[in-house]
Amino acid sequence: MQWYFVAALLTLLTSSQGILTTLSQSNGKYKYDYATVPFLAEIFKLLVSGFLLWKEGQTSPPPRKTTDWKSVRLFPIPSIIYLVHNNVQFATLTFVDPSTYQIMGNLKIVTTGILFRLFLRRKLSNLQWMAIILLALGTTTSQVKGCGESSCDSLFSAPIEGYMLGLLSACLSALAGVYTEYLMKKNNDSLYWQNVQLYTFGAIFNMAWLLWEDFRVGFEKGVLWQRLFNGYTIMTWLVILNLGSSGLLVSWLMKYADNIVKVYSTSMAMLLTMVLSIYLFNIKPTMQLFLGIVICIMSIHMYFVPANMLVDLPTTSKSASDSLSEVAVKRTTES
Repeated sequence: MQWYFVAALLTLLTSSQGILTTLSQSNGKYKYDYATVPFLAEIFKLLVSGFLLWKEGQTSPPPRKTTDWKSVRLFPIPSIIYLVHNNVQFATLTFVDPSTYQIMGNLKIVTTGILFRLFLRRKLSNLQWMAIILLALGTTTSQVKGCGESSCDSLFSAPIEGYMLGLLSACLSALAGVYTEYLMKKNNDSLYWQNVQLYTFGAIFNMAWLLWEDFRVGFEKGVLWQRLFNGYTIMTWLVILNLGSSGLLVSWLMKYADNIVKVYSTSMAMLLTMVLSIYLFNIKPTMQLFLGIVICIMSIHMYFVPANMLVDLPTTSKSASDSLSEVAVKRTTES
């Protein structure tokens, strides 16, 4: 399976995620406990990965599985990072407004590139660095509102704590992605076996978080397993299916592509969501959205197209080194 097909599918699923979530609301509110959605999505991914691992085990030779504790103990770390990241997100939103937070979220594009270089030792060309910065600028441009829609100073009116937490959130998001890629590529284990380990710990941490929240409020909503599916509709299950399927595609990209491909996929999904929202929710298109899309398309072209196809290099009949060699030979012959 080609990575660009998986990336395109991830873009479609991610772009529909926000739309499905909005459609799952009733009168602008959730009738179900939204915190249960990530938990059930982890269960879905675990069940699918377990089934695919079982099917893979029927083949010959059997899939490679590393079961020693030194390897397994590394797999809870991404879940812990995401758990901390989620709490930092909530803390950030106490200092900044949602629009500012959304714009600052684009920092994870650049931080992913930096951690990608530092921790995975993957070298990026100057042209690719420019493309990553352009992608961040493009997504930010598409989200900036005009002065007639909101205060022009709102982006810079938040306290310094908000910006520091926003930067920390971007770093944690990038760190979780880069570390997951490291886990997926550190050996030749079966993708489905690695997924089973990741999603087992993911489900455990999500369930622990739900139980802690119940305990914190004195079980006023009832016990978790008694209210787990309260308010669920077909649209809610589609949200879970979408979220779980997106996670499985991300793990595939981590194994066989890289974090930068995932970043491009999710960034383009955000722009696609904005375009679809124009038709679905009668949102007025803006010049900023148009410019953002153009900049992101330029970024994709710069990052993935070979450099020799981007720049027309002059062709000469003989290179400079060949000419120097001929002069040296001529002088030797004359002497």
